[in-house]
Amino acid sequence: MTFVLESNDLNEYLLETEEVNYTHPMIQHKISELFQPDFTESQKIEIAFKFVRDQIPHSWDIQSDIVTRTASEVLEKQTGICYAKSNLLAALLRGIGIPCGFCYQRLMIFDTPEKGYCLHAFNAAYIEDLQKWIRIDARGNKPGVHAEFSLGKEQLAFHVNVEMNEQDYLTIFMKPNEKTMETLRRNRNAIRMYKYSLPDTL
Repeated sequence: MTFVLESNDLNEYLLETEEVNYTHPMIQHKISELFQPDFTESQKIEIAFKFVRDQIPHSWDIQSDIVTRTASEVLEKQTGICYAKSNLLAALLRGIGIPCGFCYQRLMIFDTPEKGYCLHAFNAAYIEDLQKWIRIDARGNKPGVHAEFSLGKEQLAFHVNVEMNEQDYLTIFMKPNEKTMETLRRNRNAIRMYKYSLPDTL
């Protein structure tokens, strides 16, 4: 699969932002817990991915009304939707010098087009040893949703159905999409936000 890079400068995928706040003490502490110096890049990416996927529940799955946005908020509150969880994964990887970007799909929010669409966020990480980007989706597995770490064939959480006007955007972005971040800023109830307020296009 050929990806489109928003920037050819890998340093752009290491930047700290308001949302990807990897110098925050909580993020630094978690980094020290998760990683050992002798781990390979691939091992570090897989460990970070599985931590965010398995240990930070998706807000909708646990029916939590808590809205989180920054990486440190997600870690503190131990929940977030995909927009927030992708910020945490980016912070964990960028915080140890591994380039990490943001990817998006346009999906049916529930099971039919009539119920609307939403943007779904996940990540891509660059493995210098292999000189390749891989996409990883730490949304959180559940029945019907099964994402895995893979250096070969992608195993994302969702398969795009183009016949239903779903779309897989192949650009790897440097920063989280502003529409998604503004959604997290202005909402106070994650359940209502998920049902009614998620953007559906980039």
